[in-house]
Formats: sequence, C-alpha cells, structure tokens
Amino acid sequence: MDKIGIICEYNPFHNGHIYHLKKIKEMFPDSFITLVLSASFTERGEFSFLTKWEKTKIALQYNVDLVVELPFLFATQSADNFAYYAISILENLGMDYLIFGSETNDIDVLKNLVSTTLYNKDYDKLVKNYLDLGNSYPSSCLKALYNLTNINLTNSNDLLGLSYVKTIILNNYHIKPLTIKRTNNYLDKEITSHITSATSIREAYLNNKDYKDTIPIETYNYLNLDKNYLDRYFFLLKYKLINEINDLNKYLDVKEGIDIRIKKVIYKVHTYQELIDNIKTKRFTYNKLNRMFLHIFFNVLKEDSNKPLNYIRILGFNQKGRLYLKTIKNDLTIPLITNYKDIDDYVLKFELKVTLLYLQIINKEELIKEELKSIPIKVDY
Repeated sequence: MDKIGIICEYNPFHNGHIYHLKKIKEMFPDSFITLVLSASFTERGEFSFLTKWEKTKIALQYNVDLVVELPFLFATQSADNFAYYAISILENLGMDYLIFGSETNDIDVLKNLVSTTLYNKDYDKLVKNYLDLGNSYPSSCLKALYNLTNINLTNSNDLLGLSYVKTIILNNYHIKPLTIKRTNNYLDKEITSHITSATSIREAYLNNKDYKDTIPIETYNYLNLDKNYLDRYFFLLKYKLINEINDLNKYLDVKEGIDIRIKKVIYKVHTYQELIDNIKTKRFTYNKLNRMFLHIFFNVLKEDSNKPLNYIRILGFNQKGRLYLKTIKNDLTIPLITNYKDIDDYVLKFELKVTLLYLQIINKEELIKEELKSIPIKVDY
C-alpha cells in the first residue's frame, strides 16, 4: 500500500480538489491518503471560509483516509516554515509520497531550482541585491533564480513546491515529492469553468455571484460564512493596533519600519482593505501583511516562529485510517492526540485560543462546544 501525503487548506473545497484526489487514485490505486489541513486560517493570512470540522467531513467523503491539523502557529508562516512543519507531520506519520499541484508539473525542474538556491554561491548575493532594490523576499528569490537558470516561475503552487522540495532535501526526509498538473491559475478572481481557483469562488460568494457548479454539494451546504466577518475582525484589530501602537515590533513579521507606516494611517482608515492599501509597498506583499496582522491580533511573538512540533492532532479518519493509526502508534516519536487536555503544549493552547476567537468572528459560536470536545470525526467506510 502506497502512503500518500497531501497538504491543503480547502478554502473552500472545490472541484479542483476532487480532481487532485482522483488523480492520486489513478497514480496509486492501492493508496492510503493523509491530509495535513490548515484549520481556521491559511498561509496567505486569510480566514478559512469553512471550519476545520466542515473541511474534515468533506475530505473524508472524497477518498482521504486520515486528516490531521496543521496548527495556526505553523499554518500562517511564510512558505518555507509552512512547508517544514506540514511535511514534518507527514514524515512522522510515515508517508511515502507528497503529491501537490504544480503549474510546471516537472519535479526535476523544481529539484534543480532548489539545488541552485542551496549550492550556487551567487544566489544569496543576487537575492540581497534585489532586496536592496525594494523587492519582496519571494520576488527577490524568483528574480535571482531566473538570472541563474533562465527559468521563470510565477505561479503560487510552483513557489510552494520549491519550499516543499527544499524541506525534504535539507532534512533528508525519505518522503518523495511528486506533482499533478494544475489546470487553472490559483489567483484567478473570475470563474471561467467548473474547475476554478478558490480565490474566484470566495469572490463569487462574497459578491453574490453564481459559483454552484464549481464545488460539490457538500461544500455548498456548509458555505454559509457571515459576510461581515472582515468588518468585525478589522474593528477588533484596529483597537489592538491603536492600543499597542508603540509596541508592535515584538510581534512576528513586524519589521523594517512597517510599525511606523501603521502608526501614520491607523487613525484614518475605516476598513481592513483601506488599512492594507495604505501600508502596502513593493516589499510588503498582501500575503505578508495579512499574516502580520493576524500575528499582531493573536499575540504571536517573534520567538513563536520556531516552536517545536510536539504532537500530531487527529481531526478525522475512516476505517482504513483507524487501522493505520493502530499500526504506527507505538513507533511515533511524538504523540498522537485528539483533545486539548491530552498534553500541556504551548502550540496546542494557542490553537484553542485562535479557534475560539475565529468562531466568534465568523459568527459560528454554536461550534465552540464541538471544538472543546475535540472528538475526531469517524466514518465507517
């Protein structure tokens, strides 16, 4: 049996994700699939439109055998850290392959690019030069790679794929990376076919446009996010920013004078988008700012960026998943947990705080009891 790992945010789960899972089953008919799932917030620093439990229920209906949580402190970091923690979970669980969507769909190209970043002595120099010109770090890395290899990567999945491959190489993990051709642009804002980007589905949902053909019925039934969530988040965030305006530098991702820019505009902005637009520069991308504001809001300190992975929290499994967990439980170096009371851990305590606030902001307080119970979702197939 081939053990397959995938890393997803399912924001929301759509037809492209169904395609991804079907292709895995075509490649590996006798496979066991483990999903590492971003829970309440994404790597781009955005709110999840579905809760972790809703996403888990859907995943188990579409050939995923085991769902485990990628904690907030790991899920909302930049690509390299995001990749490190997610793949470390899959490595601990004994997965043979990591399969991810890729626009290039050439794992050898990605491996060669990673080798350039690690072993070409000119790479770091070029990155620094581009940073000095005011480019963001991701953009500087891509420009340096293009200078050295003449390969121009611009799409999100390929960029994250570089971080996946780098994590595997640097840590000498046995898990093998494989790709599936991505059929659409991750950042497309318009729906053009039944397989479209999660971005376009979220845009359609928020603007009352039709998106029903792009998602399975299970997602459609769960997708009832209160559309005022961002306004509630902004006013709470604005209060915190004003209250701590001279002490923001302690939080993760607050650097290079961005706190000074916030101080100049915070009293005159009235929406989250205004806040972002007023402080964004070439160096500070939307994603970076989204993550930074989440870290300020939830009190994520700079020293929180490298917390150890001390547990793996199970969100759900089917019969195959239950049997697999029984076979590996005694061989794991870190414990499998299901409940917030199972261990005393900083990252786990942080997860509880974040999830409870998230549920209140998105107006789903009725799910707080479900989160506190922390009972994995079990299906009998």
